[in-house]
Amino acid sequence: MSQRGYSSELLQLSKALLHLHKTLLDGERAAYERLHGPICSNGAFLQLVLGHPSFAWLRDLSRSMARLDELAEGKDASCAEALHAQTASLRTLLVPRKDGEEFNRRYHDALERDRDAALAHAAVVELLAQPSRQGGES
Repeated sequence: MSQRGYSSELLQLSKALLHLHKTLLDGERAAYERLHGPICSNGAFLQLVLGHPSFAWLRDLSRSMARLDELAEGKDASCAEALHAQTASLRTLLVPRKDGEEFNRRYHDALERDRDAALAHAAVVELLAQPSRQGGES
């Protein structure tokens, strides 16, 4: 990912999202390995992340992160508007709920059981709440 086109705030957000995503993946990997035994390689883990139902709930976050990075590279006004919409979408997605959609339920459970995930979530939420993200990038 190039830093060209990124504001420092977007770069911070991207890094915080990557940390959150990795923390959530690590938690799902540990849960998977408790049930099925060790995953033999990073390649096997990647295949599980891409195709196994245990990891499916994380794909919405993966897609949102990729879209954010893609939009951050754009220079025109339509990209800025889409970037604002994408950060709003992330704010909505990253709401842990016991009774929400699958992502929200699983996210809630992950934050409850993993302190590192909860701390990573707090960092992302703080960045998403910054005024520059509320009203779009300038």
